[in-house]
Amino acid sequence: MVVAVLGTGIMGAPMARNLARAGHDVRAWNRSRTRAEPLAADGIDVATAPAEAVDGADVVLTMLSAADAVLAVAAEALPAMRDDAVWLQSSTIGIDATDRALELARARGVEFVDAPVLGTKAPAEAGQLIVLASGPVTALERCRPVFEAIGARTLELGDAGAGTRLKLVVNGWVLGVTQATAETVALAEALGLGAERFFEAVEGGPLDLAYARAKAAVMADENAPTSFGLALAAKDGALVVEAAEQAGADVPLARAVAGRLREGAEAGLGDEDMAATYRLSRAGPG
Repeated sequence: MVVAVLGTGIMGAPMARNLARAGHDVRAWNRSRTRAEPLAADGIDVATAPAEAVDGADVVLTMLSAADAVLAVAAEALPAMRDDAVWLQSSTIGIDATDRALELARARGVEFVDAPVLGTKAPAEAGQLIVLASGPVTALERCRPVFEAIGARTLELGDAGAGTRLKLVVNGWVLGVTQATAETVALAEALGLGAERFFEAVEGGPLDLAYARAKAAVMADENAPTSFGLALAAKDGALVVEAAEQAGADVPLARAVAGRLREGAEAGLGDEDMAATYRLSRAGPG
């Protein structure tokens, strides 16, 4: 297949590489071309504009940081896409923007698949993402070779938009666990115990959580590489709260977590891993 990947950041670049390793003809584009240029060493054509990347592509995969970027790039890419191409939208952009993307695809006459992914940098590099795919059955079938290249498992969820809804549900859980871990570690340290005592207490029981252990390790190492940036986590937290409010669910914990992540981004921690929210708790109030 010919696959265009629009957006080659922490997630998009390894996804593009895995597509190329699977034998697909991959074109890549990124707003900052310097971030896409290393992909040329993997046999990937680096385009100078979205329209150039999508010309002749079977599938156009968008993996960008926010809704505004996705919709702006789509406005450039859609006119240049083949009539029988599929737009595979994998960015986390929320319900309203996903509905808008679907409208744009319908107006252009191309099939649209809403397929955000679960996983961060390491799973993306290993091709072990979980794909939350939703859209027309025919379009999902055409995208399966892409799903197989980038993911370990694909959930097919029905009409477009279901993937985004499930991603928000999972993100609410992930962000909540990250914030709870940050506060637990900070409290243990403040009481003179250390995180290791907490994990020793819950080891092997139902409260033991591998994800919490992994994030605690990142919290202990301020030089740890960014797996998922705190600014992006704050954006996702806001999308979770927005979706809950629109659906009539009361989520005070999600609101508090979203506010805390926003506070971290405003404090200059946005480019660091979202585990950096721990540093706010470690510093204490004010």
